[in-house]
Amino acid sequence: MGFVRGGLGMASIGACGMFAAISGSNSGTTATIGSIMHPEMTKGGYDKTFAAATIAAGGTVGIIIPPSIIFIVYGFLLNLPISELFIAGMLPGLAMVVAMMFTCYLISKKNGWGHIIKWEPKRILKTGLRAYLGFFAIIIVIYGIYSGMFSPTEAAGVTVGFSLIAGLLITREIKFKNLPGILMRSGHITGMLAPLIAVSVVMQQILSLLGAGEWLGALLTGLGDPTVILLACMFMVLMAGTVLESLPNTIILAPILAPIAYVAGVDPIHFAVIFLVGDAIGFITPPYGLNLYVASGITGIPYFSIVKHVLPYLLSLSLIWLVIAFWPPLSLFLLQFAGVN
Repeated sequence: MGFVRGGLGMASIGACGMFAAISGSNSGTTATIGSIMHPEMTKGGYDKTFAAATIAAGGTVGIIIPPSIIFIVYGFLLNLPISELFIAGMLPGLAMVVAMMFTCYLISKKNGWGHIIKWEPKRILKTGLRAYLGFFAIIIVIYGIYSGMFSPTEAAGVTVGFSLIAGLLITREIKFKNLPGILMRSGHITGMLAPLIAVSVVMQQILSLLGAGEWLGALLTGLGDPTVILLACMFMVLMAGTVLESLPNTIILAPILAPIAYVAGVDPIHFAVIFLVGDAIGFITPPYGLNLYVASGITGIPYFSIVKHVLPYLLSLSLIWLVIAFWPPLSLFLLQFAGVN
């Protein structure tokens, strides 16, 4: 996308979305993609603080775009069809990406940031073809789950097997001697997630035993107006999202707020999208915002400098969130088109 002003920034947003959709960690995406793309954006003529803010904002969209680990967790928690959650997240996720890319384009054009590279279709096609195995792995996950061929867990296993075979036998980028190290790194990632899930489940159970759900339900339903109830739920999700990772936030808060939203007349699938979009936006919402701190840590740029540049992204995402919340067809159209009631 280098032929468009702000193209490298928009490409960084897209890269964040694809990586976070698979990893399920917004802050992890910001750290991983940021360490790669921030130096490239700086060399490409972007203000270094704006580049950090762009990557922090781009890391938010991954939990919405399928295949999203957080959607799978949400579906298991509330007994909702995961394939339907994936379908419902497509258009909202695309809307978030388009909103951030448009914001990046406007700011880059206004300030003259980003070098413009000549449009070369052959080079783009050649580069894309070299990545065909990666695209095929994504197709395995999405088609396998949507067609009912695999469960999400089985799709993960099949994709890992395919990637391993491709790396060992086709591209030969993976050596047999590297397998122990790869398995150890996978174990480390799993080891980080398992305690997080365990503690979150325990916390959710404690809140349940203390009657937090009933108390909060009575408080919010007492507001009367369904619109006010939904806005109150959205505010709580946003505030929790500023300080918690998506996984514990979903495990702790979703079982409490989803029944309240249902009583207010919000479709469960629709509320799942509303919940996760709000959770994602919380990652770049001051006064905390985990992605902002991560971006500050990997770039060495002061936190409040990044906050200043992330505000346009925060505004555009907030507007999209309101559209998603109060225009259900954006989430439910594809489900209705597919004949799902």
